[in-house]
Amino acid sequence: MNVKIEPSWKTLLSAEFDKSYFRQLAEFVKSEYRTNSVYPPGNKIFAAFDHSSFDNTRVVIIGQDPYHGVNQANGLCFSVQDDMRIPPSLVNIFKEIKDDLNIPIPPSGNLERWAKQGVLLLNATLTVRASQAGSHQNKGWEEFTDAVITNLSQKKENIIFLLWGAYAQKKGAIIDRSKHYVLESAHPSPFAAHRGFFGNKHFSKTNEYLTSKGLKPIQW
Repeated sequence: MNVKIEPSWKTLLSAEFDKSYFRQLAEFVKSEYRTNSVYPPGNKIFAAFDHSSFDNTRVVIIGQDPYHGVNQANGLCFSVQDDMRIPPSLVNIFKEIKDDLNIPIPPSGNLERWAKQGVLLLNATLTVRASQAGSHQNKGWEEFTDAVITNLSQKKENIIFLLWGAYAQKKGAIIDRSKHYVLESAHPSPFAAHRGFFGNKHFSKTNEYLTSKGLKPIQW
């Protein structure tokens, strides 16, 4: 697997790339890209790590799978390529930002602008077969992304982790909460958003925390 990734992340995660589970995962992913339609595009698999450095990472949002529709996924959780219709969960995220911070809903669902500010938009599974949600789960990606979270938890301080829904909250159990700020709520999907995502004010709380630590707030 050709890993296009920002140098500090590549250095940090090089030990994972050398492990047997990751080599097996890489073979599986290469085979899938050869024989099926798989998303995101191969050069965007590690996009979450390529827009900003490890040192600059200030906020982590944990998702589950990439979008599995044509041209949707761009390697960042909840984010879609430019010119794609904004998916329902992201619509609800933008609605909460509007209600929380009075920021207008943008025309594009591409969240690269967040990633460049040090928001790690991390899916638990980094690839998916077209039209088959969850098709690349339990192949090794979860172990890799657990290692990412562990590295962040152990080697940094004062990161804000936004854990929306039971899946993200379970994955976030390894975070050291004595060193980091963890915000939890319902998932932004239409099925759950009214059960506690709307009104969570996670975006203003994130910026208040960053400011309290002398760090630059996120331009949501």
